[in-house]
Amino acid sequence: MHIREALDADLNDVLSVERAAFGGEDEAELVKNLLNDPSAKPTLSLLAFKEERAVGHILFTAVHLLTDEPNTILASILAPLAVIPETQKQGIGGKLIERGLQMLSDAGVELVFVLGYPSYYPRHGFETAGCLGFEASYPIPEKDADAWMVQALRPGVIGSVTGKVICANALDRPEYWRE
Repeated sequence: MHIREALDADLNDVLSVERAAFGGEDEAELVKNLLNDPSAKPTLSLLAFKEERAVGHILFTAVHLLTDEPNTILASILAPLAVIPETQKQGIGGKLIERGLQMLSDAGVELVFVLGYPSYYPRHGFETAGCLGFEASYPIPEKDADAWMVQALRPGVIGSVTGKVICANALDRPEYWRE
């Protein structure tokens, strides 16, 4: 398996992975919209290949932290992570997360957020965000509070800043904020 940044020419592969992983058009449409949304920039889109076949995709888009005081925190959100069904449970998603977080860290990103499975993302360094003072773009129901997570890519950033996460326009719809 190898992972590389997705190119514009890879859009069909990206969308094909999203459709296969999620069994429909919703996530594929979201990814297409995010990739074309200026408010999502900078983005990081990675594709995983197995024997030249695209089998996984991850997308990180920029978010802003709305705080009581001015800040220069660079932050992103992971949405979505997709692995085609026949290659799931082989570590592909974890490798995509690992590579993406390393590339974001190298680019100076300090916080990465995700709304996802609380049984999966903590294995990759994420922790519940709400109790750390980070509010999601839309309210997360109490029963799903553990699904709203964050990971610091710079020591000391958690605890030094709190606030509401403002996402890209394409992701700014309440239906995307339900786990």
